[in-house]
Amino acid sequence: MKKLFLGLFIFLLSTTLCFSQDVLTKKSGDDILAKVLEVTSTEVKYKKFDNQSGPIFTILKSELLMVRYENGTKDLFNETKKIENIVPMGRDLFREGQADASKYYKGYKGAGTTVMATSLLLSPLVGLIPAALCSTADPKEENLNYPSTDLMKKAEYAEGYNQKAKKIKQGKVWTNWGVAFGINLALVLALTSGN
Repeated sequence: MKKLFLGLFIFLLSTTLCFSQDVLTKKSGDDILAKVLEVTSTEVKYKKFDNQSGPIFTILKSELLMVRYENGTKDLFNETKKIENIVPMGRDLFREGQADASKYYKGYKGAGTTVMATSLLLSPLVGLIPAALCSTADPKEENLNYPSTDLMKKAEYAEGYNQKAKKIKQGKVWTNWGVAFGINLALVLALTSGN
């Protein structure tokens, strides 16, 4: 029981420490974990979070995009166009990428049409070949139709978008193969039932 309480105490203490620092985000994208001491009209004075008894550092505001304080508030130091690229804490880029793929990805039409045509004109058995090939191939970059180039540069968003786009493509390919198989089966049954 003591181990459980000790573990819980250590967890709560480490969680509190993780969120009790200020974060300076530079234009380069680098973050500095700090304790901000003073913000003037041209610079920010801080101490490094892991050495708060150490020296005071100074950085020009022109080098920063923003300061995110431990209480969750922010000071923004750059034009809004560049601030859009900052991911707010708690934003799930992977799921956002998946949701956008559901909305915007329509690049499966060529693969679905190829599978449908092959399966109808030749046979469902022959149609299995393009269905298998198309469903295992990743969607082409030019067919992704993503809404934001900046978001696609973020690994989590791109992974979510690409993963969902591939699932959509696979679903469409196999649906078209199944429809073609059903049509062929219905034609075979209709032709054989007349004899």
